[in-house]
Parts: sequence; C-alpha cells; structure tokens
Amino acid sequence: MTVTTTREDLKPDQAEIISATLPLVGAHIDEITTEFYRRMFEAHPELLRNLFNRGNQAHGAQQRALAASIATFATHLVDPDLPHPAEMLSRIGHKHASLGVTADQYPIVEEHLFAAIVAVLGADTVTEDVAAAWDRVFWIMANTLIALEHDLYAGAGVADGDVYRRLRVTQRVDDPSGAVLVTVASNTKSSPGQYVSIGVTLPDGARQLRQYSLVNAPGEDLTFAVKPAGEVSEWIRANLRVGDLLDVTVPFGDLPTPGPQVPVVLVSAGIGITPMISMLEHLATTAPETSVLALHADRCDTSHPLRERQRELIDALPNASLAIWYEDGLTAGDPRVHAGRMVLDNLRGGQEIPKDAHVYVCGTDGFVQAVRPQLLDRGLPADRVHCELFSPNDWLLG
Repeated sequence: MTVTTTREDLKPDQAEIISATLPLVGAHIDEITTEFYRRMFEAHPELLRNLFNRGNQAHGAQQRALAASIATFATHLVDPDLPHPAEMLSRIGHKHASLGVTADQYPIVEEHLFAAIVAVLGADTVTEDVAAAWDRVFWIMANTLIALEHDLYAGAGVADGDVYRRLRVTQRVDDPSGAVLVTVASNTKSSPGQYVSIGVTLPDGARQLRQYSLVNAPGEDLTFAVKPAGEVSEWIRANLRVGDLLDVTVPFGDLPTPGPQVPVVLVSAGIGITPMISMLEHLATTAPETSVLALHADRCDTSHPLRERQRELIDALPNASLAIWYEDGLTAGDPRVHAGRMVLDNLRGGQEIPKDAHVYVCGTDGFVQAVRPQLLDRGLPADRVHCELFSPNDWLLG
C-alpha cells in the first residue's frame, strides 16, 4: 500500500518556521513528550489502562517513538530531498490498525501534545504562527495515517476500529525455549509475516493489548507465539488454557509476501524468528522450489524458539539452507552453527546472499540496527531489505 504526502501540504512560510524551530523542539522533545503523556493520561486514564502499553510507557520507549516519528516526518516536509518516511508511516499505520485506533482519537493527541509544547517551551516562544505551523505538521501526518488506517480496515472487511473478535483457544504448546504457542479457532485469512493484537484483562482490572506474530501455515487457524516477558505475556504463560476465550484482532502487518521467482533471505534473532516461521510455512505450501537462506542468532540452542520447526521446514524445502549463531558457543556436531554474534562475512561455502534477494529481518532494535547496515554494505537495495521491530521504534529504520 503506497503512502504519499506532498510538500504543497505545508505552506512556504510554515516550512520556514518548522526549519527554524525544529532544532529547538528537538532539543526539548523528551521533555515535551513526557509532559504530553502525563497530561493525556491524567485527562484520559482509560487510555493507559486499556490501549497504551504500560511497559513501554514505564521505560520511555513510547515517548521516544512519538518524538522521533514526528521529528522525522517534519524533517521530510521541510526537505523533500530526504528519503520519504513512507515505510515508517506504513509500519505505524498497521500497528495502529491492529490496536483499533480510530480517527476520533487523534484530536485528543493534538490537544495534549500542543499544550505540552507550550508548557515546555513557553508561550513567548510558541507564538500563534509557530503553533499553527506545528499543528499543520501534526495534521498532515495524522491525516496520512487516518487515511491509511481506514484503507486497512476496509481491506480487512471491518468497520474502522472494529478489529477484535472473541475466539476460543484450541491448542497450547509450550516450546522447549520457553515460548508459548497459542492457536485460536478462526476463519480469518492471514498473510506471512503478519501479527495480531491480544487483549487481556489483568488482575488490577486493566485491559492491556500486545501484538504477537503469527506462525501458522496458510489456511490454518491462527497460531501466535508468545515470549514470556512482560505482564501480558507472563499472564498468558501462567493462565491461558485450551477452551478459554480470548480477544484477538484480525491480522495486520506490512511485510511483503515473498514471491516464488525471487530468492528469499530470512534473518532473525530470538523471538524475531516468528515471522520467519510464517514465511517458511507459506513457502513450503505455495512455492517450495524457492531459493531460501535462513540466518538465525540466539543465546544458545535451548533458548532458540521454534528450533525444531525451523529445521523441519528448511529440510522440507529443496533449495533452502540454514546458518545459526549462538553467543554461548557451538552445538557439538552441528556444522550449521557458528559461535558468537551474527556476522554475515562468516557465511560458509555455498551460502551467500544473492544481490536480487528479498531480505526479511526481525529481532531486537539493536540486532536490526547491526544487521541492516551489513546487508546494505553488501550492495542490497534498501527497498529489498524489509525489517520488523518488536517495539514502537519504527523511526529507527529511517
């Protein structure tokens, strides 16, 4: 789905104001976003209890993500020669759709964001013209996201925001790595690399939402993988049983579906393996002759999620190979395992990344930031390197 904005959306005098004030706003952006969330949650405590990730709020991840996303977008508006932030907007739009965000929530953000800007920078600095220019930036970005999210809802066949369905748990599998695989009965179709949001009411009464990648083969009931880390994931590990009802959204996610004629490289670390399992399930079912190279990094073999399923799928694909890196050392007798952290120069004979491959990368922010430059340095075009972050920090990918 194409995401576009034009410089004509921002008037020339407003572009000058944004250029002049961007350094000042940037220097105080952490204070502004902290004050923004304080004000918004004070006025709307239900948003923190029932929509926003309390863990990300506690660690400041959501604040940094909002700040960086707006700054990235504003920088593009005043300098259209910079790369268009279309991928960042697409990732944000899909995550918003998976949470059921609707257009009526954006004015709430605007109200408290601009009150925070005035509170931090002062009314003398935030003149009427300055406020109008930044308000314009906000609404250009917001309207772009609102239109994208509306299209995503329409594509999923649901009304705006109506994404949750109460589904029954039909299977629970505890993986040796500690991950939990949950299957829910559903006739909803999913695409490889997509995810669902899960709504859970915690002991304190808060309804918290988390997003989990799907690992099922095409046409099967939805199966998602949970790494027990954080209050929702720990609740699922400790409490969810077969037969329980669970609030699950329709699937979203903007990773492109791999085609049968193009080599595919799947690069993952830790629980970032989950969208790669989905890709492998898709290829095994629809395009088994595809050339596939799977690269995975983990602490050790016992922490490697879905380890056996990954090997089964690789072995079932005639043109697929696998390379693994374990930080804690080698696995005896396994020639596919390297010691240490993933370094693409360590690929062994017969394993190389084709220049025409589509590469999928998923893991922690640090892992993605470490691997992506290695891929680009090898001559791969940026538009063939598709990244997924399990955090709100979509701006890190530029």
